[in-house]
Amino acid sequence: MTRKKRTPKFRRQEWFRFAKLGEKWRKPRGSDSKMRLGVSGKPTIVSIGYRSPKNIRGVHPSGFVEVLVHAPRDLDGLDTSKQAVRIGSSVGGRKREQILAKAKELGIRVLNPRGGEKREVEHAA
Repeated sequence: MTRKKRTPKFRRQEWFRFAKLGEKWRKPRGSDSKMRLGVSGKPTIVSIGYRSPKNIRGVHPSGFVEVLVHAPRDLDGLDTSKQAVRIGSSVGGRKREQILAKAKELGIRVLNPRGGEKREVEHAA
């Protein structure tokens, strides 16, 4: 199965009109709502037909299944042909470097490798 090329961005009714509403989806419930009635030219409503195929759900666009990692020991026992690693946001620079080194050694793909590089700080004289 292949991933769908595009799915609509489902937005709340009249999200563009009032900033306080936000873009977060809410089902239109008004009795005269044109969006609820599905009138052409109005935004689309969330429905089962837009769902992605079961075997693709939760899969990264690269085709790998994401595995969240917080420590180098979490890399043990991963299937390199099907799984890729995403380093947790709370992981610091030192541990991130250790995870990247071990992933390179084991041949595991890292989906978010940046952020672990050491940055030189310029000191004012």
